[in-house]
Amino acid sequence: MYERERDRILVTGWFSFLHGEATAGDVLALARVERVLRDAGLAYDVVWSPGFRADGTHFADVDPAAYSRLVFVCGPVHGTQVEELHRRFAHCVRIAVGVSVVDPDSPAVTGFHRVLARDAAGSGPGLDLAARAPALPPVPVVGVVLTHGQHEYGGRRRHEEVAAVLTRWLAGRDCARLELETRLDAHDWRLCGTPAQLEAVLSRLDLVVTDRLHGLVLALRAGVPVLAADPVEGGAKVTAQARACGWPALVPAERLTGAAAGAAAGAAAEGLLGRWWDWCLTDGRAEAARIGAGFRAAAPVPDAADGLVAALRAAPAAGAGR
Repeated sequence: MYERERDRILVTGWFSFLHGEATAGDVLALARVERVLRDAGLAYDVVWSPGFRADGTHFADVDPAAYSRLVFVCGPVHGTQVEELHRRFAHCVRIAVGVSVVDPDSPAVTGFHRVLARDAAGSGPGLDLAARAPALPPVPVVGVVLTHGQHEYGGRRRHEEVAAVLTRWLAGRDCARLELETRLDAHDWRLCGTPAQLEAVLSRLDLVVTDRLHGLVLALRAGVPVLAADPVEGGAKVTAQARACGWPALVPAERLTGAAAGAAAGAAAEGLLGRWWDWCLTDGRAEAARIGAGFRAAAPVPDAADGLVAALRAAPAAGAGR
């Protein structure tokens, strides 16, 4: 292992630049390089964009004299930001690995002592570094179905506040978030065009977080647990439907909108959401499957349509006196 501080390696890439872009592929490519360096017993530091990882090491924190080598990982080698690396770390041996070479004569490329290209003119393509990155831990896939409408509730509406608390809280959960919309549109490729298409997505999720009635019902229909919030103060149709379905994971608007009142209320709201989150991903899985099966059973849960024919037969004929 390199013992002297100046023998450390600085690892950088587009994920390091303030106005760069941290993609999943780039970060996985970094993980592949990190494993190689660790296995070789080489000491290194990684530079992160402050816009992506505020608590990481940033270029503003780096003393170039502390490093003898620089490794640039993944992405295209071009542009002024890469050229600035060559100027600032001119004393370092500079190597680019797993990169795309668009213009081999550009200063961004010629500034490296060696380029281990992923793709470049005149050479065969190499496997992207992300492909051999270390295996990742599984995380839940969570559908998020929110509404900002429903103005019919007037002064009881708490939709914006509830959505703000939910989305802020979700941003801190280790999960894959998928924003979904119950609205159908046959012409917008970003939206489902049929209920079957939406159900196909919902059935593949681990959990749905929603403040919509149909977000709750359609998730349970697919046998997927739901963390539901009623966005109407005092409770409205989301609360009523959760009771009709026998689904317990429901948070009233008052428990979430109070989060803005102070740290204690915010912590209480997050604690409540966290407890239902944990339940949904454990015992709630079987409960959601049971409820969904009940919707499709030979003797299903009754609904209003069961009384429709009788109501039609009992209704007076058109034009008849009342």
